[in-house]
Amino acid sequence: MTLDLKRQLIAQLVESSRLLRNYIDGRAKTRGTTRAQWIVLFRLRQQEGLSQVDLAEVLELQPISLVRLLDRLVEHGLLERRPDPKDRRANRLHLTRAGRRLVDDLDSLRDSIATDVLRDIPTDAIRTSLDTLVDIKEHIKNSSEHPGHIAAK
Repeated sequence: MTLDLKRQLIAQLVESSRLLRNYIDGRAKTRGTTRAQWIVLFRLRQQEGLSQVDLAEVLELQPISLVRLLDRLVEHGLLERRPDPKDRRANRLHLTRAGRRLVDDLDSLRDSIATDVLRDIPTDAIRTSLDTLVDIKEHIKNSSEHPGHIAAK
């Protein structure tokens, strides 16, 4: 693969990622939420009871950025912080009934977005793209753990 082709791929990934984030933001807004809130709600549905520190790590966010986001979700009645029975300094995060209803409702929006965005893309191309993106993500993670080095496959 030529360097030019690799550059084009990176440029397309960056641009596509930006456009997809904006598209999802616009669609999420129609349901009264944001993409960032949506991600937190989905993760907590999968792993209810995470601590704020653990959630920040899983989402690869700075804890201070996550705290503000959590505060907004608490204010909207979608999330509650419960004291950690094993650590008085920590809170565990739980969806409220309203938060669970919203995240369940957002499943249909996620399906609609996937259908719209990937319309007319063959299943094999989606599978190959997904495998490639997973590989790229792993290379990036390895690179950030070992600056200056991207692991060869």
